[in-house]
Amino acid sequence: MSLTPLGYLLLSVLLFLAGAGLSIVSARCERLAINLSSLLGVLGGAAGLAAALPVLLTGQGAAMAFDGPFAFARFTVRLDMLAALMVGVISLLALLTSLYAQSYVREYAGRGAWAMGLFMNTFIAAMLALVVVDNAFWFLVFFEAMSLASYFLVIFDQDEESVGAGLLYFLIAHAGSVLIMIAFFILYSHSGSLDFASFRGLKLSPAVASLVFVLAFLGFGAKAGMVPLHSWLPRAHPAAPSHGSAMMSGVMVKIGVFGIVKVGIDLLGAQAAWWGLLVLAVGAVSAVLGVLYALAEQDIKRLLAYSTVENVGIILMGVGAGMIGLATGHVALAALALMAAFYHLFNHALFKGLMFLGAGAILFRAHTRDMALLGGLARRMPQTALAFLVGAMAICALPPFNGFVSEWYSYQALFAMGHDGDFMMRLAGPAAMVMLALTGALAALCFVKAWGMTFSGQPQSAHAEHAEEAPFAMVLAMLLLAVLCALSGIGAPWLAPLFARVATSLTGGAAVPVAQGLTLHSGLFNTPASVSTPMLALLLVAAPIVPLLFMAVVRGGGVPRRHAGDAWACGYVTEKTMTVSPQGFAQPVRFMFAALYRLRDTLSPAAGFRRGLGATVAGAARVEPLWDERLIAPIVAGVQRIARRIAVLQRGDFRVYCLYVVVALVTLLLIAVR
Repeated sequence: MSLTPLGYLLLSVLLFLAGAGLSIVSARCERLAINLSSLLGVLGGAAGLAAALPVLLTGQGAAMAFDGPFAFARFTVRLDMLAALMVGVISLLALLTSLYAQSYVREYAGRGAWAMGLFMNTFIAAMLALVVVDNAFWFLVFFEAMSLASYFLVIFDQDEESVGAGLLYFLIAHAGSVLIMIAFFILYSHSGSLDFASFRGLKLSPAVASLVFVLAFLGFGAKAGMVPLHSWLPRAHPAAPSHGSAMMSGVMVKIGVFGIVKVGIDLLGAQAAWWGLLVLAVGAVSAVLGVLYALAEQDIKRLLAYSTVENVGIILMGVGAGMIGLATGHVALAALALMAAFYHLFNHALFKGLMFLGAGAILFRAHTRDMALLGGLARRMPQTALAFLVGAMAICALPPFNGFVSEWYSYQALFAMGHDGDFMMRLAGPAAMVMLALTGALAALCFVKAWGMTFSGQPQSAHAEHAEEAPFAMVLAMLLLAVLCALSGIGAPWLAPLFARVATSLTGGAAVPVAQGLTLHSGLFNTPASVSTPMLALLLVAAPIVPLLFMAVVRGGGVPRRHAGDAWACGYVTEKTMTVSPQGFAQPVRFMFAALYRLRDTLSPAAGFRRGLGATVAGAARVEPLWDERLIAPIVAGVQRIARRIAVLQRGDFRVYCLYVVVALVTLLLIAVR
């Protein structure tokens, strides 16, 4: 019997919860716990895809409601197009990271590897439930469950760095949760219900609606890792196990974007254009600063984490342009911009998930994240190097990979915004395009550094020199993600309309014609543009082959090799010390943008949190002795004085004790008579 999409969704959540439960049951046999949690994670991801795909392909959502334990807590599920997109992205990456974990988690054997299966599967189940629930109470419950499960992944290593990163993440995540609670409470005070359906029909004053949006934007923005609320991200993501980092960076931060879209567009209807300008501006700043900070890192996982800030910024630029289009009546612009945002959301999950899994494979074999101690891994880990290279080209938006397509649509939306609309739109559109172009150039420099320092050149440490290819399950997961990065770019003429339908479900306008045949279109008649990714792929493959064939025909068998021997550099034998270091590679950019690098510490709330925590600890250290001295100590002294006076009654004479008993009985008898 076939299941409905909601049936598959329930099955998916139950499979992930079963994986978490069996991890606990099998704690004494960690190998079994690893295998069971990975297997059920793969099955849960497949079931989640089976739930999302029918809704995305047909556009027909599903909903269901049950009575909750309280009148305000009706358990309402709504699997619409936006929720189905999130379920599909979460499930796809969860499937592949679970496959990867089957080998990767063995590195943690003897250190509570079973607990990793518990937290990872609970984390994924909470995210799946979160994106489909349609009631504010349950939304906050699952949001908290997601945050707590990911917190335990961050602190899993239990060293000073991971515990510190976990504390910072915990504080910023819960500060954001408080802001989201306040926003939902304001909506509840006007609607009398916590169901999102009641929020959608509200007629709020501009001031109240703007207050709700700003609170939600800051609360969800903290989870998304946007600047300046990003400081937890480059510390927490590297601290987590690599498959956990892939899920946190590839999916969890998108929950923040999902929340901004949910509140700003779905619940409030993007009422004011300045909301979109705010999102667009924060997104543009996040994109540029994120990639700048990534370029300065030599820890490969911190580099990838800062790159997530960059890509969240690109997604927010599309969301902001979409909100501007809705607020100003440019519905086609809104649909195109949101489509670009959703496409990049999907693409980023693929290539950033791939790159974190690649970083995990490097850590698994070379036992370091420091790129200064790597090098030469392409010869020792060729499949990992190839997969990581595909991810790097995709994140740099090189055709025909998927990052190129979503950023191309982002450029088209920003160009259209600068072409039409009022003065602010005409100013914001080109400014955002410049920021996006600068981001793209810096991203290319950043990932030339990342791949080159890690995989090319000579090994810079003994571990890198003796590294081996990662186990089969890890390599398979990475290669599958690499293939998906290529297919979602080359197959964009078939995928783009799907993301356009998701965007249209929010804008309420007519479908935007974003593809025809093998060609992608901007979808806007006043700013026509087109490109064919299948043709680009064909030309890029043919470009190196045609000259080689021509040379083979003209020159015949070619000429023999004329030079042999070791490589040399300006007359000297090459040495490891001649390799450019990661810091040296980025030094010109660090010098050029020194003011922006100083701004990193200024904007980060981490210093404020540390000062606040230190002041709290110091205050507690001062208050605790006062509590003992002023309250506890006097009470203890009084009790001791009374005890000393009563002690005279204890004479050690049995006859006196019998007299005490008689007196007590007579006293009780008199009380009873009275």
